[in-house]
Amino acid sequence: MKVALVYNEKVETLAVVKALEKLLDSRKIEIDPENPDVVITIGGDGTLISGFHKYQNLVDQIRFIGVHTGHLGFYTDWRNFEIGKMVDNLTKKQPSSASYPLLELIITTGSGEKKKLLALNEATIKRVSKTLKADVYIRDQFFESFKGDGLCVSTPTGSTAYSKSLGGAVIHPRLKALQMTEIASINNRVFRTLSSPIVIAPDEWITVKPESDDHYVVTYDGYEFNHKHIKKIEYRISQHVIRFDKYQHTHFWNRVEDAFIGQPKNK
Repeated sequence: MKVALVYNEKVETLAVVKALEKLLDSRKIEIDPENPDVVITIGGDGTLISGFHKYQNLVDQIRFIGVHTGHLGFYTDWRNFEIGKMVDNLTKKQPSSASYPLLELIITTGSGEKKKLLALNEATIKRVSKTLKADVYIRDQFFESFKGDGLCVSTPTGSTAYSKSLGGAVIHPRLKALQMTEIASINNRVFRTLSSPIVIAPDEWITVKPESDDHYVVTYDGYEFNHKHIKKIEYRISQHVIRFDKYQHTHFWNRVEDAFIGQPKNK
């Protein structure tokens, strides 16, 4: 087995990385950043997202394990003081596997050029200096005319991130679905939206067609794609998935409760 390590530069993280490297060496597990079987991220959910984008060209062949050095994350299963147990399981125990949907963006520019991007959490489109005006289609059928700051399309795992702050629903990651939420929509006689998040089925897709040529910013998991002439963007559930090795399981709703509610368990 070969592993790659992806981590942030925080002091507490670097200490865990150093200890983990010694453990892996003692178990004869090779660290191979070029062709790993497993990518271990140390930090938090943001670090795991960075690891995903670093190795997304290998996403069909690799699995991920997340170690968090802060609060419990939605992608990270192991705490920093559990790395010994994690390495033991890595060498001795057959893991269960969890696969989560990914978002595929197909951006068509005014010249007809197409750009494909993958997102683990979400993607947004905004206009640089003005209000975004766009027509929204579902399965190539006109749905609504949007006017506002922007639109956000998220995966189920991404539903607990930016989408939730926009009023989106929290969706269980086993559901193969995408959610679109509005960013400060403006409704009038010309531009009329549902003014509510929508969740689409696996065989559906969303197409956003901006009204005019202008400078738009498309973000995906915090990364940016800037282009002055975007003709349309298609949002689909990707044929690719991200796979996690699950040696221990924290129930999704326990993660949600811990992250957003955190009430004392005194009942």
